[in-house]
Amino acid sequence: MSQAVISTSQAHDSPIVERNIHEMLKDTPVMNDSNSAVHSGTAPPTPQHLGYIPHPTSLPLSTTAAPSTVATTPLSPTQNGDPTIVKAQQSKIETIKNWSISTYKCTKQLMFEKLGKTSRTVDTELEAQIEQLRDTQRKYSNILRLSRALASHFYHVVQTQHALGEAFSDLAQKSPELQEEFLYNAETQRNLTKNGETLLGALNFFVSSVNTLCNKTIEDTLLTIRQYETARIEYDAYRTDLELLAQAPRTDANTARLEEAQQNYDLHKVNFEKLRSDVSIKLKFLDENRIKVMHKQLLLFHNAVSAYFSGNQTALEATLKQFNIKVKSPNSSYPSWLEQ
Repeated sequence: MSQAVISTSQAHDSPIVERNIHEMLKDTPVMNDSNSAVHSGTAPPTPQHLGYIPHPTSLPLSTTAAPSTVATTPLSPTQNGDPTIVKAQQSKIETIKNWSISTYKCTKQLMFEKLGKTSRTVDTELEAQIEQLRDTQRKYSNILRLSRALASHFYHVVQTQHALGEAFSDLAQKSPELQEEFLYNAETQRNLTKNGETLLGALNFFVSSVNTLCNKTIEDTLLTIRQYETARIEYDAYRTDLELLAQAPRTDANTARLEEAQQNYDLHKVNFEKLRSDVSIKLKFLDENRIKVMHKQLLLFHNAVSAYFSGNQTALEATLKQFNIKVKSPNSSYPSWLEQ
């Protein structure tokens, strides 16, 4: 009986509870009416034929994400496995490897030569010629240094004589009582200046020719000599290596190394003999050229200096004309393009 009463009362109260719940739901704001809210989940399906445009219920992640660079970045030729690039890199590595081995062998050979622990290839005649050439260059360099000093000092002498002649000429006009004395002194300084400019042209030509011989012609031969000396060290280094391998026990590994050493030895021997021949030829032609050039320059120097200090202006001018030297006054300006 009591259970029946309870069930009856619940039956009467349930419509009231349901009505109150519906009223509470009506009073709450609609969630989908807020455009600025961020929601999760998926939106319920809405009919599109009614012209309804649904509001987004989630962030547009596809439009705000950073663009991927992995797929758009072009691969380098190395990443693509370009055989040309890979081969070039392997060639560079092999070149560095060979250079390191050669440098080590040459350094070892040079140190052992200084310590007297190994032999070296010596061409007695050629070594004497090379040493003589280096001694000649040292002596010619000294002549060049002194000749430049002489030309520089004499240039200042000529400048001083020119200024002194101008001063005498100016005083001749302002001092009537000594006019004659000032005039012939001014004339003497002008003649000395003119002859000094002629001698200065000869000195400058001599300096230029000796400089070319000493710092260009001889230096070119010395460059070939340095290459020859380097080739000699490399040749001796690989020769010593070949001799040591020839004395080693006969194994497969030693046989392969011996064949490789023999190939390197033959290659460096050809290069060494070629450079030795080049040095011999250059030394021969250099000696002939040196004698010809210095004969002409020493004759010029002697004739010009002798004619100047003896006061023979005619002989001095003839000397410069003989060697096709154009004299330019140190006080004159450069000629215009019309004069040229």
